[in-house]
Amino acid sequence: MRQRQDWGRHGSVRWYAVLSSATAPVLLIGGWSVAAARQPAGFSSLTDTISALAGHGATDRMLMTLALLGVGLCHCLTALGLRPLAVPARVMLATGGVATVLVAAVPLPRTGSSGTHQLAATVAFACLALWPALSRVPGNAPQPVPPALLRAATGVLVTLVVLFSVALAAGVLVGLAERVAAGAQSLWPLATVLALHPRTRPLMRLAPVTPRRT
Repeated sequence: MRQRQDWGRHGSVRWYAVLSSATAPVLLIGGWSVAAARQPAGFSSLTDTISALAGHGATDRMLMTLALLGVGLCHCLTALGLRPLAVPARVMLATGGVATVLVAAVPLPRTGSSGTHQLAATVAFACLALWPALSRVPGNAPQPVPPALLRAATGVLVTLVVLFSVALAAGVLVGLAERVAAGAQSLWPLATVLALHPRTRPLMRLAPVTPRRT
């Protein structure tokens, strides 16, 4: 009964954050898998980008477009529901979600590139890689997630984005590098929610969260 009371208080993780954080990676990974299966024989998930699946030249491009829209909205909902975290982290996660929606809303043309699309994708990758670094609660308040874990997560996510940038510049295994980076970014919000959930947090050997009143 005590856990249920804490679950509904201001400052605890909202129930919808569990659903949204779990749905995001399913939509993203499932979306690019199903959409790739619909492409002609020349398409390769190792070399072709996720954006190409939602571009104007793709077969059944709405599959990936809707998946990206769903992922972006899920990140926004998760940010809204992660009440124990610092506000800057939640704002950056939501910004990454909005940028993901814009990636879907401004697809690649049949030929060439789109500056608006590239800008939205850059903002999305940057925000979704850096938001864990802002999760630390300022002052002497108890930290909902250990700072060492936040630093490790940020380091991994940033490294994967850098590797994707290198692959993009070199034109080698671009699709693979992008999928690894994007997949990891879609999973970290779920890991954060599980770390803060009153039932799964003890399994991760983390101290109980005391809901903050703001």
